[in-house]
Amino acid sequence: MINYSQVPNPAYVVDEALLRSNLALIKSVKDQAGIDIIVAFKGFSMWGTFPIVREYVHGATASSLWEARLCFEEMKTLAHTYSPAYVDEEFDELMEFSSYITFNSLTQLNHFLPKINNFKRKISVGIRVNPEFSDVETDLYNPCAPGSRLGTTADKIGATLPEGVEGLHFHTLCESSSFDLENTLKAFEEKFAHLLPHVKWVNMGGGHLMTKKGYDTAHLVQLLKAFKEKHKVEVILEPGSAFAWQTGDLVAKVVDIVENKGITTLIANISFTGHMPDCLEMPYKPKVVGATDPIPGKPTYRIGGNSCLSGDYMGDWSFEKEVHIGDLLVFEDMIHYTMVKTTTFNGVNHPSIGIWNDEKGFTLFKKFGYEDYKGRLS
Repeated sequence: MINYSQVPNPAYVVDEALLRSNLALIKSVKDQAGIDIIVAFKGFSMWGTFPIVREYVHGATASSLWEARLCFEEMKTLAHTYSPAYVDEEFDELMEFSSYITFNSLTQLNHFLPKINNFKRKISVGIRVNPEFSDVETDLYNPCAPGSRLGTTADKIGATLPEGVEGLHFHTLCESSSFDLENTLKAFEEKFAHLLPHVKWVNMGGGHLMTKKGYDTAHLVQLLKAFKEKHKVEVILEPGSAFAWQTGDLVAKVVDIVENKGITTLIANISFTGHMPDCLEMPYKPKVVGATDPIPGKPTYRIGGNSCLSGDYMGDWSFEKEVHIGDLLVFEDMIHYTMVKTTTFNGVNHPSIGIWNDEKGFTLFKKFGYEDYKGRLS
């Protein structure tokens, strides 16, 4: 359990024990179902933890050249690569770091397939399909919303598998259950079952939140085994959130307290827009250790960031006792997605990154400085 008083602030800190617990569950599902589960860098790319991750899983999915290179350098393997669009200037290098490349459209497939066919080693080619079905209710998260740019619909593919394609990829879920996957598989089979006898693998994308409390992993295993046996294909899952779900926090400190028209704001040494941008853009309200939603009669505060953006705040939280300048603020579950989206907006000091081990204490992976800020600009 993290001793926050020993963690520098601001800092993102992963609890190694909690990370290993998630990894053990993911490996258990992988082994029981006889499939492959790989980590999606778009949700979790804290590469300082990859030596631990590699003890449990051996692959990763990349959405860009830089993610593919990170997979090669730090996961020590070639990437399963998918992007909504590849560019000519990067594709030769991308192939160097990829063992699978999935295309979003038939146009991109036909454009780049000659390069793959002439490459020095085998690269397995896939096409992302859109089953035009998803249980995700919010369009912002829904890859199958009407008019989506993601994936090729069945009417565009037609009766036969495109030349050179060995696999089908779909992604319809977002922090979803195994029963949502079951619904997706019905729609996927309805649209694309005629192609399955001709593919080697099916990638079922991400959004499988199997490490969330209450997730029915037994049902997931049953689904995956049945699909694999029925269609005689390799099955791949690539969750992002599941790996780092509830494994660590963002530790900050109150540096000022401001009152205006009856609203009291705790000013922290971090920024929502810079360091928790998903809270504002999605939006969602993070949990804070020792705080609850507003309760009449208890000390209640808005929390504001230290950038000059007027909207750099969220609220409100109630605490058991009054909060003072210098007190710690611990934002829970800030490791998946939050960390990969951070910026150096306003030149605000970026939180450090590290890991907590119950025996060794805190180990610092990265401390940011002026050069990190300057290096992004010109």
